[in-house]
Amino acid sequence: MKTENNKYAKAEMLIRKPVSEVFQAFIDPEITSKFWFTKGSGKLVENQKTEWTWEMYGFSLSVTTLVLQENKKIVVEWGNPDETTLVEWIFTPLNENETFVSITNSGLKGDSDKIIDQVRNSTEGFTLVLAGAKAYLEHQLQLNLVLDRFPKGLA
Repeated sequence: MKTENNKYAKAEMLIRKPVSEVFQAFIDPEITSKFWFTKGSGKLVENQKTEWTWEMYGFSLSVTTLVLQENKKIVVEWGNPDETTLVEWIFTPLNENETFVSITNSGLKGDSDKIIDQVRNSTEGFTLVLAGAKAYLEHQLQLNLVLDRFPKGLA
């Protein structure tokens, strides 16, 4: 994927599950809601919009799926209308029970301070998502990493 002026954030993780299970975890909100957002309007479908909701934060986001290559790649566009970015998942099976997942958020815009802030937030966020996915898929543990990232009462 070409990234605009190398302005991107990246997080990667080995998940010890078959690629088909890991891929499904990111396209099916019934699974994704166990480690990331709390509600999705439906499975990701190429060239369609989906709504993702984080009920604990009173926040929803419209996501447009641009690429959906089964067990290989997902590319979505998301963000505020004037500040959309691309998120790309690459699924690399290392063997029948191990999948390396790489998530890149690209197309970040703004001055250097804003870009640095976006890279930090995106890298941190997707690292928590991957850690949560790993715990859930490998051990059926819901760590609530995204829920607990911004507890009520703390600024």
